[in-house]
Amino acid sequence: MALPGLIPSALIGAVAGARAMTPMAVLAAARLAGGRTPGRLFLLDGPLFRSGALVLGVGELLGDKLRSAPDRTAPLGLLARTLSAGIAGAALAPHGRERAGAVLAVGAAAPLAYLTLGGRRRAMSRMGQTRSGLIEDALVIAAGAAVVAFALRRR
Repeated sequence: MALPGLIPSALIGAVAGARAMTPMAVLAAARLAGGRTPGRLFLLDGPLFRSGALVLGVGELLGDKLRSAPDRTAPLGLLARTLSAGIAGAALAPHGRERAGAVLAVGAAAPLAYLTLGGRRRAMSRMGQTRSGLIEDALVIAAGAAVVAFALRRR
């Protein structure tokens, strides 16, 4: 299985570029619903990890609406996106290709953080921080859920 099998990994990296914790929260929700990821990743089997991922995902969505929320391209934001993308990219990669999936996801996350920040700033100037954030949340959650559902169905 060459590059096409790694497409979900790259796409989940793009999701991480917009929302750092969404990939982990969507994966945790899929695991709670009984879904199995193609890549082997022991972290997803731990109840503490799954619960933490869901809490962090919701917390990020709420915190993003605060005026004091840092840009997604701040060093800690990029670190969180990189870690989340790598873990999720590995989980969605075909078994035995987890490392390649992680690399692709990380490679997509950082540039997409800058690209989505530019789009969000333009949207904020037109409709405000909260409204633009809610629209972005809906798009990112839908994209993350679609990528994970596609990857789990292909398994």
